[in-house]
Amino acid sequence: MKAFLGIDLGTSAIKALLMAEQGSILALGSSEVAFTVPRPAFAEQNPNDWWDASVAAVRQAIAACGEKPEIAGIGVSGQMLGSVLVDKNGMADEHCIIWMDQRASRERDFIENKLGLEFILDRTANYPLVSLWAPKLLWLRENEPERYGRIDKVLFPKDYLKYRLTGEYDIDVTDAPGTLLFNTAERRWDDDLFRALDIPRSFVPESLSESAEVIGCLGRPAAEALGLPAGIPVVGGGGDQMCGAVGLGVVRSGVVSSAIGTSGCVFSHSDVCITDRKPRALLSYCHSVSGAYSLFGCTLSAGGAYQWLRGAFFKNERVRWDTGGKKIYAFMDELAAAAAPGCEGLVFLPYLSGERTPYPDPDARGVFFGLSRRHGAAEFCRAVMEGVVYSLRDTVEIFREHGLRTGEVRAAGGGSASPLWLQMQADIFNTPVLVTNVQEAPAAGAAMLAAAGAGAYTDLGQAADNVVKIVRRCEPDGVRARIYNDYYETYRALYPALRRLYASQARRVEKWGSSPEDA
Repeated sequence: MKAFLGIDLGTSAIKALLMAEQGSILALGSSEVAFTVPRPAFAEQNPNDWWDASVAAVRQAIAACGEKPEIAGIGVSGQMLGSVLVDKNGMADEHCIIWMDQRASRERDFIENKLGLEFILDRTANYPLVSLWAPKLLWLRENEPERYGRIDKVLFPKDYLKYRLTGEYDIDVTDAPGTLLFNTAERRWDDDLFRALDIPRSFVPESLSESAEVIGCLGRPAAEALGLPAGIPVVGGGGDQMCGAVGLGVVRSGVVSSAIGTSGCVFSHSDVCITDRKPRALLSYCHSVSGAYSLFGCTLSAGGAYQWLRGAFFKNERVRWDTGGKKIYAFMDELAAAAAPGCEGLVFLPYLSGERTPYPDPDARGVFFGLSRRHGAAEFCRAVMEGVVYSLRDTVEIFREHGLRTGEVRAAGGGSASPLWLQMQADIFNTPVLVTNVQEAPAAGAAMLAAAGAGAYTDLGQAADNVVKIVRRCEPDGVRARIYNDYYETYRALYPALRRLYASQARRVEKWGSSPEDA
């Protein structure tokens, strides 16, 4: 039985998916990974943990198949913006600065002041963000010169995994804009940017691939670890947002995806490279569809905000409900469903780790606004869910401003498993929200890229038509849509009112630390 393997390197877990040649999902494996927050605004992971978890997930998926499949291609998806530092011996630094890290705000400001915002936008099509490679590398050069001096190559997380699989250094065009050293419209590295920031061009691999392009084959050491034969073709793969879009069938204009995972993302296909000239961190990247582009916005704490609420206030209930066979999130959803839409004015800003779109502000933090004695656990649960979807609507509104059609939104991530969160998206976006048969969109998209690269499909459009089917449709409710539209105005007004306070509060936290003894 011929199959294709998709591996998704997520922030919380590595998932491995086996897809049959005709498009059906054969098996899924998963292995958790952890990240650390060693200091305020820092976030790191160990790349060696990714490899160990990948081996476990792939072996689990193969074991779940029963009959061992003949794997004809491998594709890799992964969390974006992480900077894996690899030395001359091919060893990865154990402290990868991942996407949610916000430490390089001063370096981001330096880059904008040195190059000028218009020059950056003209070359990269993107607003400079603290999470991009260039600010992180400048931070390392300034603050940890010994680590910086050991760098031979810098890779994105999924590209490090490709290196472990094949022994080849490669970066694909979907992740490359996350460096701030890449000409997105022309799909090439920009030597002028490397020179202007004094970053060695040799830090990036010579190999720059399209997502479905074969970049190498599974090497013997990796094959032995995974329990697979050597020589299986491996394609360039893509960032998790692009692979997730492929897995949901967002491969043509007019279809949008909304993913609620640890972070949240609203994603649109575009036939041309669009540059948003306003400083609101709308990301313009190359798509996994060859020659196409994507436009997307992210909120850094989406499902992560709900996870925080669970850990902070429902520890005891989690033990009781999980032991009883019903997950704590289902219990929290039931509470939220009992509260009125709009929560009688309780509004939540989900900026627990800073924010990206439309407020690229590492100092932003979470806020509950409008709290009264009438608010209880139900309203807190619902307000967190609503706040996350309000933040995603910010990106939907920017799409509409740029003339992109948003008549159909396809849901993804853990949020797609919650009927309440699905309906909330339909009501707050005031757009039908569709659920597909694909449960793990980034991993499925990676498998589809592998299938296209191996010639099983002529292109990703044919792959999507063959694999992706609509299984549920949520229509917006007119009354709730009006209620949410009204409260959304409150949500939008809160960040501008708090922006200066966020900055001054961040300086106080930096001054005093986590305890008086730090002063």
